[in-house]
Amino acid sequence: MAAPVATLNCEDFSLFQEVLKVMRTIDDRIVHALNTTVPTVSFSGKVDATQTCKQLYESMMEAHLNRDKAIKTCIAQTSEVVEKLREQRAQESENLGLIKQLRKEQTKLKLMQSELNVEEVVNDRSLKVFNERCRIHYTPPKVN
Repeated sequence: MAAPVATLNCEDFSLFQEVLKVMRTIDDRIVHALNTTVPTVSFSGKVDATQTCKQLYESMMEAHLNRDKAIKTCIAQTSEVVEKLREQRAQESENLGLIKQLRKEQTKLKLMQSELNVEEVVNDRSLKVFNERCRIHYTPPKVN
């Protein structure tokens, strides 16, 4: 359900955000998914709510892990670029183009790091909604 990590473009921050937006679709639609798949008490005999909740939880966790990996991969790549630019600046301290490029990459790195905070909020919200609807049907395994 989540977009593959390989399609993430770390060079262009706006494309990076677009791909993350697509990857967050499962979290954006969690309420709808729960409303359409987890039965109310009066319909509980017609659908296996335990299996449905388990599948939804596993899909959600896979999406969370894929996004986390994608964001951290881009942060690592951008950190390497920033480090190389810093080394070049140390040798060519008068090069204004290099200084501008370094600042641009540092800004992009900070924005990517802030996506980790956004990701935490999105994940917490999804898990809260999931637990409200599925706690009586399915208990996720404890994560250490």
